[in-house]
Amino acid sequence: MDAQGRGRADNIDPADQWVLNPNTGEYELRLSTSAAQSTVPGPRRSASPRGGGGKTAARGRTAAPGRGGPDSGARDTLVSEVPGPRRRRGGPPEPTPGRRNRRPVKKKSKAKKILLWTGGSMAFVLVAVSAAGYLYIKHLNDNITSVSDDGASTGGFRKDEAINILLIGTDKRTGKGNEGYGDAGSVGHADTNILLHVSKDRTNATALSIPRDLIVNVPDCPTTQSDGSKKVIPGTDNVRFNTSLGQDGRTPSCTMRTVTELTGITPDDFMVADFNAVKTLTTAVGGVDVCLGKNIDDKDSHLKLSKGTHNISGEQALAFVRTRHSVGFGGDLSRIGLQQQFLSALMRKLSSNSTLSSPTKMLKLAEAGTKALTVDDKLDSIGKLKDLGLELGKLNPKNLTFTTVPVVDNPAEKVKTTVVLNNSTAPAVFDAIKGDVSFSDVKKKQKAAKDAQAARLKGTKAAASDVRVRILNGGAASGSAQAALNWLQNDEGVTRSENAGNAPAALKKTTLEYGPDQAAQARRLAAIMGLSGSAMKPGKSVTNSQGLPAMTLTLGTDFKGAGVPLSTPTKAPKVDKSTADKVQCAS
Repeated sequence: MDAQGRGRADNIDPADQWVLNPNTGEYELRLSTSAAQSTVPGPRRSASPRGGGGKTAARGRTAAPGRGGPDSGARDTLVSEVPGPRRRRGGPPEPTPGRRNRRPVKKKSKAKKILLWTGGSMAFVLVAVSAAGYLYIKHLNDNITSVSDDGASTGGFRKDEAINILLIGTDKRTGKGNEGYGDAGSVGHADTNILLHVSKDRTNATALSIPRDLIVNVPDCPTTQSDGSKKVIPGTDNVRFNTSLGQDGRTPSCTMRTVTELTGITPDDFMVADFNAVKTLTTAVGGVDVCLGKNIDDKDSHLKLSKGTHNISGEQALAFVRTRHSVGFGGDLSRIGLQQQFLSALMRKLSSNSTLSSPTKMLKLAEAGTKALTVDDKLDSIGKLKDLGLELGKLNPKNLTFTTVPVVDNPAEKVKTTVVLNNSTAPAVFDAIKGDVSFSDVKKKQKAAKDAQAARLKGTKAAASDVRVRILNGGAASGSAQAALNWLQNDEGVTRSENAGNAPAALKKTTLEYGPDQAAQARRLAAIMGLSGSAMKPGKSVTNSQGLPAMTLTLGTDFKGAGVPLSTPTKAPKVDKSTADKVQCAS
């Protein structure tokens, strides 16, 4: 470098020598005198003539004459020179007349110069990493595929409520290496279906498998088309559950509606995975451990494993979850058991230290997850998926229970290929999930609150003729308030009741609000209607049309008709189940 170049270099901030190359989109270090200034925003310094006593604007301050060492007027003291010999132009500044000469500032050591240079470089690197982080998040957002929920959901999960996520696995043969699986030419039916319920307090969860061969009624489904237009796809009765997706152009929102019609539970969101999701997710986490109680060599699924524990990923993992002929009775219900074991193993691996402490695995997982899943339009960003993940992350695997919708063989078939709902046991399972009742042996955080709720039902009860109540419709079917009024007055003797119209806001659950001196009336009405303690809300009374204090009964979406009890179960029914923390060997 010549003298002129060295002179100019004295005025260059090292960070300014990193410039954006428009051809590559990357930052490069340029030391030539013609190097462009950095495009990273930041405070700039104004140059001043060299010599003594000049004023320099450095970080908005005015340098006092004579305070700095040589070249103090041209350098920000918080940014070091690059270490090495430097030729100075001119001597030290002359002392200011009339002032005592001060000791010159000590020259920075080579070690300190290196430290400051490293610090400046590190600051630049952090800025670059932050930018890269933003770009990576944008990249992950671009990976996500979302489709409309068509109004079939609750509007998306909420952090302060119980969560219901519908997980759907399709048999669509897309992606490299998937030609040998599924039905040739399948449009992608709902082959694997799990309704995941996470309790409001996040202490427990239930994964309810819905058999693909369960006979159901698929309702009419308003569906958003690829061009943005809307179309209602007519429903069909007495068909396999798996036809709720793909058949006649049905989308996951139609599977959502079918679940709601079947269980009475409206999902908050859905996630759809194809064959590739199983392969890429298991590969990203380094495989999952599964157990077999016997040797398996399945010609249809291509699974060949010996008895015992195996770590599976990729093609082998896909073959595992698709195996049915070699386990149990060889049907879809037997395959569901394998799928539940696989998901338990995946959850254990996801929550293990070996995954959470590995940046490489976490990045691979983020990449694989965002590419492999299709989600509803309420989960269409990495930020929303992160929020959901944080909620699910509060769950202990030992309190995640896997079970299956209770079914029996279809009595209409001679050769048993489909199943129907077991109407003697299935409703209790659905009610337990709706009531946020745990299927695992977990001590609820809110036990004290539940005890207090139960206490509201204990005590004396007023006569039915003394009960004064206003009835509001807060989300029940149209005409429910009048139907409830007629039933209470004509059949139950609650003659001091009246229809107050619609509630200002919709409610999921029916509530009864009452004043401190109306507890006996509230207990009587709760007994008549089958209300639980959680439905009773101590508060204040309101004035009815006759100017007298009355309670307020608001009918929620759980109100199924006059005379139908509204109490929710406090204990889950007995079902065949497994938990995610235990390894069970399939046979």
